[in-house]
Amino acid sequence: MGKEFRGTIADQPDFDAGSDAEALYNAMKGFGSDKEAILDLITSRSNAQRQKIRAAYKSQYGKDLIDDLKYELTGKFERLIVGLMRTPAYHDAKEIKDAIKGAGTDEKCLIEILASRTNEQIHNLVAAYKDAYGRDLEEDVIGDTSGHFRKMLIVLLQGTREEDDVVSEDLVEQDAQDLYDAGEAQWGTDEAKFIMLLGNRSVTHLQLVFDEYEKIAEKSIEDSIKSELSGDFERLMLAVVQCIRSKPMFFAKCLYKSMKGLGTADNTLIRIMVSRSETDMLDIRECFRLRYEKSLYNMIQDDTSGEYKRTLLKLCGGDDDIAGEFFPEAAQIAYKMWETSSMTKVQLRGTVRPYQNFDPASDAKALRKAMKGFGTDEDTIIDIVTQRSNAQRQEIRRIFKSLLGRDLMADLKSELSKNLERLILGLMMTPAEFDAKMMKKAMEGAGTDEHSLIEILVTRSNQEIQEMCAAYKNAYKKSLEDAIASETSGKFKRILISLAQGAREEGPADMARALEDAQELADACNSESDDMEDKFMSILCTRSFPHLRRVFQEFVRCSNKDIEQIIKKEMSGDFKNAMFAIVRSVKNQPSYFADRLYKAMKGLGTDDRALIRIMVSRSEIDLFNIRKEFKETHEASLHEFIQVLHILFWLSGGEQSV
Repeated sequence: MGKEFRGTIADQPDFDAGSDAEALYNAMKGFGSDKEAILDLITSRSNAQRQKIRAAYKSQYGKDLIDDLKYELTGKFERLIVGLMRTPAYHDAKEIKDAIKGAGTDEKCLIEILASRTNEQIHNLVAAYKDAYGRDLEEDVIGDTSGHFRKMLIVLLQGTREEDDVVSEDLVEQDAQDLYDAGEAQWGTDEAKFIMLLGNRSVTHLQLVFDEYEKIAEKSIEDSIKSELSGDFERLMLAVVQCIRSKPMFFAKCLYKSMKGLGTADNTLIRIMVSRSETDMLDIRECFRLRYEKSLYNMIQDDTSGEYKRTLLKLCGGDDDIAGEFFPEAAQIAYKMWETSSMTKVQLRGTVRPYQNFDPASDAKALRKAMKGFGTDEDTIIDIVTQRSNAQRQEIRRIFKSLLGRDLMADLKSELSKNLERLILGLMMTPAEFDAKMMKKAMEGAGTDEHSLIEILVTRSNQEIQEMCAAYKNAYKKSLEDAIASETSGKFKRILISLAQGAREEGPADMARALEDAQELADACNSESDDMEDKFMSILCTRSFPHLRRVFQEFVRCSNKDIEQIIKKEMSGDFKNAMFAIVRSVKNQPSYFADRLYKAMKGLGTDDRALIRIMVSRSEIDLFNIRKEFKETHEASLHEFIQVLHILFWLSGGEQSV
């Protein structure tokens, strides 16, 4: 039985190449051209049918259809329509040629195409390149690239990967061990071993190898590649791994990166939409929705315009119901994502560590000197405070009082101003004092900052919450629970008070109970809204994070839906935001914080309080991990976003690459 068709563009019934050729000729005849007629016709015919139209056009009018389209159309719309009129092999060949011609090289294009094509597609590409340009593709790639990056590209260009039905079960464990020994287990990296295994083994075999690798290394192969490799070679190997795991998810990520932020990478957007429209666009759409909580259709609609947009939307094929059931491919990916999240042990790393040769008395005197006299030496204050751990800062506070008879916090407050004052004072507080202060700030005044309350209570451990509650009581002579009760209401209040107990279960997942919890959540999705929310709250607010990872994984199997999509569609307001934050934090807490930082800085103005809160509270816990997630998701370093603030630059660990 053939594989189910997962594209969005299929053969047009009752196809007549001659009639279509005539329609296109008429659309381009005379003054101006009927762009709407051109895009409607071309996007409703398969590529095979377009080739017949092109032949009929040449036969009927003695002209090349692509040449006429280039003459009549312009810009991105022209590139998109002409791309659709080429065969897949010649389209890939043109993209590769454009990527390596001229002064620079578009490595991203080379990576995307060569990492994702089948053996047959690679062979057709090589032949098309030779036919179109009279040159050998391998020689051109060799002349334009270097090092291990070049070696892996050449391996991929051979198109000799074992077919998917080739699985050497006796080699799975050995290959996983070889990959581990080639990287994590030694000083330095044996790149040749990575190239040989990832460039030649079958997709099915490597999927099993990656599962075995996680058991050996207690981390994903992707995380190992990020730590062992670098530059274009790292990006290529990650693309190969992602395509082995799921090509639709790989392309969903590429599409998202092509449209997010300022500007659009139109060449990437066009290349993927053209090349996948008859292959797996339905699966890409579902993976896109799964990962980014937004439909591909809506993102294209927001990011493009004119005939270009209308053509892309035709290729996309439709908008996805945000909580619709998974396609089979996406359901498997969602299940696997939660499984990987539950198995992978992430080493959390801060960016601020204890200062070597620490001398609290010397630091206390230096701080006093920086604040004496006319003006304040802010650079000295910043350098000392950001290069000492919180425990060391507390020692400086004590020594400052005993040596100089002065309150360091009061002196800093009188000498500094605005955001610098907030940031330095935040760093000088204990974590519990700082969290208590942030909770107080979130609830005082006319409005309540619900996002701050959610962020703090969702992400802190039981011990951190209990210490924060004690600090709040000590500082403000009122229990945190009473403060929350007076400032919030309804089920949102109940969630916050539940979390503020600091009594979440701890320990690993209980598989039998996880299955029960998942089924209860799935059943609750068919209940009345109030009953559903009560059930979600009773499980999400009390179970341990390792346990919830398993619950959310099994929820996919029980319901064929994703927990995040259910929350987004079926819930609303602050309750929804709290539930969503718990799920995001359970899945990947550094990623959750990276997203919070991005939202604090994007657009007009900066949410300085959120920026300060996260940078201060995570600097000794997982800010290095947050930096990595930020760069991976937003294609820019956290440093680039915050470099205008010198002190935040230091807290982010400087310009080190991640």
